[in-house]
Amino acid sequence: MALSKRPWQNVTGDLIGCVMHARFYSSKVDLNKLRPMILKRIESRAKDYPVRGMVPVAQEVLRARAALYQGVSTLLNVFPVMTCKFCPEVYIGEKGHLIQTCCGYKRRAKNRVHEWISGGLNDILVPVETFHLQNMFQDVIKHQQRFDFDRVPAVVELCWQAGANPYDEDVCSSNWNLENVSTTIEGAESLSPHELMLIANRTLRAWEILRTGVQKLLLVYSAKVCKYCSEVHVGPSGHKARLCGVFKYESWRGAHFWEKAEVDDLVPPKLVWKRRPQDPLVLVDAHRDFYGHAPAVVDLCTQAGIIAPTKYHCMMKVQGLSGPAQLKV
Repeated sequence: MALSKRPWQNVTGDLIGCVMHARFYSSKVDLNKLRPMILKRIESRAKDYPVRGMVPVAQEVLRARAALYQGVSTLLNVFPVMTCKFCPEVYIGEKGHLIQTCCGYKRRAKNRVHEWISGGLNDILVPVETFHLQNMFQDVIKHQQRFDFDRVPAVVELCWQAGANPYDEDVCSSNWNLENVSTTIEGAESLSPHELMLIANRTLRAWEILRTGVQKLLLVYSAKVCKYCSEVHVGPSGHKARLCGVFKYESWRGAHFWEKAEVDDLVPPKLVWKRRPQDPLVLVDAHRDFYGHAPAVVDLCTQAGIIAPTKYHCMMKVQGLSGPAQLKV
């Protein structure tokens, strides 16, 4: 009596037969003939940019950026900022905290107490620069061409490609490179508490407008960030400058690995430890799980007496305990 074949055996046999008799065709497309057509499509696509509806958004972002730098520079004359000597940690207050989170240099022990020094504007508003493109759809920047292009702030480059003119004094200050320009209001040390609250309120509003505007622009205009370092490129495709420090000595010699950039890549929030009224004067490492965080700009503005937006309350642990001692009450 012959054994009957199972259905799955028939299916497997048919598949093997199809694979054995399959033919593989090689593509004979000449890429040299397709190149002019591709370039023509890129040029025709460039005619659709900048998008007219996004020009007011880009102008609003530049105005908010100028107001943000002016407000933070003014508040820094009243409220001290400390930064670690060996790592990027920042703390807003007269004395730094005692939380052991210092990453240090390569040969230093990790998780040590920070060594605090006086900080500045770039510690609160971290500068993020990118290559300035003459044309949004120009050729990819080669490694040997990296010195032929200027480096500008990434937010300014994004607004530039969106149709805003950074040199227009009606939009913002004539000095768009605000990282190296003092924008402090004269006599900031003698301002009254009410005036400081007004400046802090205006600064925090500019911070929110800046981040919201950049998020809207990124929905229309492309920006890339390296997966392994903080390099940012505003444009349809990343550059080929071999500047990635993580893989400097690898076989690909520092080539970047690009992915889609988000708002935090162009406008870093710079999270800091937030000291609440119920916390001790100096934050200690033993109670670090009870403390909250906040963006540096938000924490600086709350030092002037304003209330942070509700979306930051969970991060700041506003109603949280200051330590295990309160659990016994």
